[in-house]
Amino acid sequence: MRNPLISIRTLRTHSLLALFSLIMIYPMLWWFGAAFKSNAEMSSPSFWPTKWLWSNFSDGWVAIPKFTFTHFYLNTFELIAGVLVTSILSCSFVAFGFARLDFPLKNFWFSILMVTLMLPSQVTLVPQYIMFNAWGWVNTYLPFYVPHALAGGIGGPFFIFLLVQFIRGIPRELDESAKMDGCSWLGIYWRIILPLTKPALVTVAIYCFLWNWDDFFGHLLYINSVDKYTVGLALKLFVDSQSALPWGQLLAMSLVSIVPSLIIFFMAQRHFVDGIASGAVKG
Repeated sequence: MRNPLISIRTLRTHSLLALFSLIMIYPMLWWFGAAFKSNAEMSSPSFWPTKWLWSNFSDGWVAIPKFTFTHFYLNTFELIAGVLVTSILSCSFVAFGFARLDFPLKNFWFSILMVTLMLPSQVTLVPQYIMFNAWGWVNTYLPFYVPHALAGGIGGPFFIFLLVQFIRGIPRELDESAKMDGCSWLGIYWRIILPLTKPALVTVAIYCFLWNWDDFFGHLLYINSVDKYTVGLALKLFVDSQSALPWGQLLAMSLVSIVPSLIIFFMAQRHFVDGIASGAVKG
């Protein structure tokens, strides 16, 4: 016979969890419903509109003069594609060096890398901007491509650390066998290590995509021309001090803007968890 006390505790626990879950998802539910509301209904505490305005999505998509959100999506994917490729290659190459090669002050430089994990990005923000501006890189995508190509950029030290931990779990006997077959260190990296680190690389790719997709401040700092705007920057174009703010269109487009992130996460969440777990265990 089941203990009634345990059932009461379980019911109480589940009720508290449901209550806190409702508090957490309330803004999301209101956001979803508000994307279909008219401006007159925005002050209503109700989740759902009295009349569902699907036109908010079609009107919002073409609301920016001279551009549609198709243009901004293409800009965003162009930026993130370059960042993904450069970050994966550079971070995996640096991680391979730390995990497999011996060189002077190796432990010292790895410690410095770990210290940068605790360094706030705001500390380097001003000197980076001054440097990139002096080189004429402002209003281009180079401030995003180049740091990631050098294993820097958003999440670079974390990606290196994750990949180092994963590579250390790969048997060194594979390296020795490849050397006996005449393979160089570069060949070992490209033909042996890189294919075997696929779970960790998928994790890096997911993190890199999500963090760069959400990097509103970095995009705002370095991109000035509307024709180069990403989706996040395009949303702020709805704010016009000379006219009423079209809240429904703005919220509809902001809702659409999270769709790629949701698709990427839910399609690759198994690889995401596997990459984190295997990196932690093998390290």
